[in-house]
Amino acid sequence: MNPYIPFPAEIIKINQQTDIDYTFFVKSDLKVRSGQFVQLSIPRVGEAPISISDFGDGYIEMTIRKVGKVTDELFEKKPGDFIYLRGPYGNGFRVEDNFGKDLILVVGGTGLAPVKNLINYYYNNLDSLSSFRLIVGFKSMKDRLFVPELAKWGEKFPVNVTLDRPEEGWFGSTGFVTEHVQKMVIKDIAKTHVIIVGPPPMMKFTALGFQQIGMPKEQIWMSFERKMSCGLGKCGHCKVDETYVCLEGPVFRYDKAIKLVD
Repeated sequence: MNPYIPFPAEIIKINQQTDIDYTFFVKSDLKVRSGQFVQLSIPRVGEAPISISDFGDGYIEMTIRKVGKVTDELFEKKPGDFIYLRGPYGNGFRVEDNFGKDLILVVGGTGLAPVKNLINYYYNNLDSLSSFRLIVGFKSMKDRLFVPELAKWGEKFPVNVTLDRPEEGWFGSTGFVTEHVQKMVIKDIAKTHVIIVGPPPMMKFTALGFQQIGMPKEQIWMSFERKMSCGLGKCGHCKVDETYVCLEGPVFRYDKAIKLVD
C-alpha cells in the first residue's frame, strides 16, 4: 500500500460524547498500536491528523472534536458514508513496558481519547500490572468523555474523575489533576510508571508535580502531539530541532519530551 495515498473507510456508527465531541467507528483492518494516529481526509475539503481511540477486529474508533474545516464537514457524515485515511503513523505505547509495574495514568480532557484502548487493554489484562490508578480531569460535567466506560473501569481499579471546579449536581472530586498528584501516596517509586496525556500546560505541570514527589523523568511518558501533517517525516511541520514528532512520537519518555521546546 502506498503510504501517500489515502484509502476509503466506511463509517459504521457514530456516538455523541459531548456537544462537540463525537466517536466515529469505521471499517478497517489496520494494524494499530495504542497511541498511534491516522491522517483523515475528505476530498475537496482537506486532511487532519486524528488519534485512534480504540480498535478491534475489522474496525477502528476515533473520538473527534469539531474544531475546523475538516471536522465541520466530517460531522455532516452519516453511517454508510465514506471518509479517507492514511496510516497508522507514529510510535504508540508499548503495553509490555509496564508489565509488573504500579501504573498511574493521568489524563486531561480529550487526552482520554488516545489512551482509551490502552486503558481497555489493562482492564482486560489487569494481572499484567502490580496496580493501576487512573486520574481524569474535565472542565465540567458536560465535557466528560466515555462516561459509561469510566464507570466500568472503576469496577476493577481506582478511577478518580475530577472537575476543574465545583458544579451543581456533581458529587465527585474537584480541582485540577495536579492537585490530586500532589496528594498521591506512592509506595514504591522504583517500580512505578506514569503516563500523562492532555493539553501541553497540563502535561508540563503534572510531570513537575510527579518530580516533586520523587518520580524520575525516565519513569514518565507522555503523548506529545504537535502539528502533524504528512505523518511521514517529509514536510517538517512537526519537527522540533532534529526530532520529527510524527515519526519518533507522539509517545515520548519525559526525559526526551522535556527537550522538545520550540
